[in-house]
Amino acid sequence: MKIINSHSPLSVSRFNTEELRSNFLLESLFTPDSVQLNYWETDRTIVGSAVPASTSLKLEASRKELAADYFLERREIGILNIGGEGSVEVDGVAYPMSKLDCLYVGRGVKSVVFSSKEASQPARFYLLSYPAHSSHPTTLAKQSDATALHLGEPETANERTLYKYIHADGVKSCQLVMGITCMKSGSIWNTMPSHTHLRRSEAYLYFDMDPSHRVIHLMGEPSETRHLVVATGEAILSPVWSIHSGAGTASYSFCWGMGGENQDFNDMDGFPISDLR
Repeated sequence: MKIINSHSPLSVSRFNTEELRSNFLLESLFTPDSVQLNYWETDRTIVGSAVPASTSLKLEASRKELAADYFLERREIGILNIGGEGSVEVDGVAYPMSKLDCLYVGRGVKSVVFSSKEASQPARFYLLSYPAHSSHPTTLAKQSDATALHLGEPETANERTLYKYIHADGVKSCQLVMGITCMKSGSIWNTMPSHTHLRRSEAYLYFDMDPSHRVIHLMGEPSETRHLVVATGEAILSPVWSIHSGAGTASYSFCWGMGGENQDFNDMDGFPISDLR
């Protein structure tokens, strides 16, 4: 498990490109027959993946980092499949998952095992976990089950549909909030106008993008922005003080997930586009 430290706005303002990428960009997440886990100090977030190709994979606890007998002893997790057909077995119960299905697994579950239907087209499971002080039932949600919000306009190149899976009025959790956003054809800007939310950290996974294209992800304080060039299948760690917006060179989707003080989706501090620097 890779450990990633938290950083202040002042220190980040002095980072060069490689320092920004090493501290906020998760590359090479989806490795066949491997579980990848990254422990971010902010809100004790774990961002990772599981790609079961030739074999099934088990979600294991790390005694060094988690001091737990099993991964979900004191945690909850959201699992999004962005690949082929697969399933997640939760304490012996299998949950088949197609592309864009989302599974919530709550605190206290002892065994989580990932598998794919076909090795040639493996499932690609994206994992987002936060500490949990309460338990909630394992729940599978399909994209059709999600709360859909239609946002933006073609004139501002930010027309998109946001799907909320795990949230206060949907799949129940302790503190995890999770969903996806799909850009409309011809629109490139996500989360614009931008915002911060001091009471929740966030992680972004960009996917369904042509490998030759990129998203220019904006981060940093509104008055002193920075950028990261992101490929498909890569994730961004977004601090509580940072904006999180992006513009793609082609169509794309992204998974967003948050954890922290509350589950109020609208708890955010917005900034006019004219205030960005």
